[in-house]
Amino acid sequence: MDVIAGLIELKPNSDEEVKDWTVFIEAHREQALESLRAEGVSIESWFSLTLAGKDYLLCYMRADSIEKSQQVMEDSDNPVDARHRQFKENAWVRGSHVKTKLLVDLTV
Repeated sequence: MDVIAGLIELKPNSDEEVKDWTVFIEAHREQALESLRAEGVSIESWFSLTLAGKDYLLCYMRADSIEKSQQVMEDSDNPVDARHRQFKENAWVRGSHVKTKLLVDLTV
């Protein structure tokens, strides 16, 4: 099982894009869950935060294989995956994804 968290810087004034993406995912929850199952993802959580005046997203994922899950998402024709790819293009600062190092992982 792979576990990752990543910090993604958002382009300035991306508030509406983040809101629209969030509303879309919630409105298409069943398709989002279907996509996660296809990707082998058991948990995917997104958080928003502001640091030093810049907006970021924090993503946490637990999957059978993060590499496989990302490839499945890129190749998918699921509308949720298409919207997510569009969101990345519109709102994320390219190359700003900061990967983290897992220190402790406790599951019961």
